Amino acid sequence: MTTLTTDAVLAVTGIRKSFFGVEVLRGIDFDVRPGEVHGLVGENGAGKSTLMKIIAGVQPADEGTVRYRGEEVRHTHPRQAMDEGIVTVFQEFTLLPERTVAQNVYLGREPRRAGFVDRKAMNARTDELLADLGVSFIDAQARVGSLTVAEQQIVEIVKALSFDARVISMDEPTAALSDREVELLYAIIRRLTARGVAVIYVSHRLKEIFDLCDRITILKDGALVSTEAAADLTTDELVRRMVGRSIQSYFPDSIEGTTVGDARLELDGCGNSFVDGVSLTLHAGEIVGIAGLQGSGRTELVEGVFGVEPFLRGRMRVDGREVRITSARAAVRAGLALVSEDRKAQGLALGQSVLDNALLVVRSVFAGRTGAARRAVPGILSSLEISSRGVGQETRFLSGGNQQKVVLAKWLVTRPQVVLFDEPTRGIDVGAKLAVYQLMRELAAQGTAVLMVSSELPEVIGMSDRILVMHDGELVAELPAGSPEHVILGAATGATPLARIAPTDEGDAR
Repeated sequence: MTTLTTDAVLAVTGIRKSFFGVEVLRGIDFDVRPGEVHGLVGENGAGKSTLMKIIAGVQPADEGTVRYRGEEVRHTHPRQAMDEGIVTVFQEFTLLPERTVAQNVYLGREPRRAGFVDRKAMNARTDELLADLGVSFIDAQARVGSLTVAEQQIVEIVKALSFDARVISMDEPTAALSDREVELLYAIIRRLTARGVAVIYVSHRLKEIFDLCDRITILKDGALVSTEAAADLTTDELVRRMVGRSIQSYFPDSIEGTTVGDARLELDGCGNSFVDGVSLTLHAGEIVGIAGLQGSGRTELVEGVFGVEPFLRGRMRVDGREVRITSARAAVRAGLALVSEDRKAQGLALGQSVLDNALLVVRSVFAGRTGAARRAVPGILSSLEISSRGVGQETRFLSGGNQQKVVLAKWLVTRPQVVLFDEPTRGIDVGAKLAVYQLMRELAAQGTAVLMVSSELPEVIGMSDRILVMHDGELVAELPAGSPEHVILGAATGATPLARIAPTDEGDAR
């Protein structure tokens, strides 16, 4: 059921948007009324961020209309939308840490007196805005860099109110907040709506959606599924509407003869500043997927294993030998490899050749093996079916899929025993995805242990022999291969009645 209001302060109708021929929004209708919190939910890639950017004036729609206070608007710049009272608080803050709270709130719009910035008036106005929200613990003259994440979030909201905002969009506002700070944000949102401000609330955390929202709009694959009163939805029904895609046929089966062997990686009560109490065992010949929402600790877990954010407590063993990994170099020497999420920033030297990139790790850690590795590189590149003009071509001129294969090549030459994949197919096409999946299967067949982090639930389900689920920095569930999406998402969002699902027995897990 879709219920649209006639008294909306903001309404979008028939919104379509394509990028490079791929339609990411398909005729979306959405509105929000004064004093309402309207939840916007959907899986990664559902189109939420694109819709928010259109509302904020960051991107234009290809088709459709945006109406604000009954009048059609065509904002071509975020400042136009902000000046009219439509403000978005994005997950990544836009604050300048070396400036004061007041200077950030009125950046580019400073009150002036006799041609000079009137600091006294600016500070006074900021203090008034803070007081309106019931915030007494932030000083307008405090340096933003000295504030906590939650306090910086409040400054972003105050900045929005300084534009006399009538519509405030919030993108994952609690991703980095503690439970106490989340309650503070709840109180501020309720103060805003009591004043008639409309709030668009984007979050993967379903408890927050039901705690705060009057209505909920669900997007899936760029299309509108439904808009409905929150009171008329259950958590189970919301999850079913968000997910339910069938597993794509391009996930290859295990290679014949693949067997699960001895433990390659064991964690016992491991934790750092981001995750805590993590215990798991990863066996030779096994692909284990890690699911969880953004901010759940998935990436921080593999970075802990690899020594990027070393574990501060707990015990870790590789091939039965206890190790203490405090750096990436130590991880490589222990037989670990990490295919990082951001291949351009963390995985490649884009200005260097394919060959130089393939030898990056060996040259840094195993200099004595460079000659043998150089001889092995052509065969590895061929097995990965990398399309290039040769090993001398600069990596920056390759497609995203081929760049990802070069990242894989640089790790394969180290002959790792455990490979950690963090979002291994992000930003690559279906053909390149299939090559990555096939490589994972081949690694498992050779006795390598594979741990894969992915935001794509079909990928996790299609490739995993077991599925681990993270939530708020903890490992909360161990599920068998083929577990349905709504079960995984239920654990990942905390919607499952018992937060910790009992692990499957060893026979099922394998």
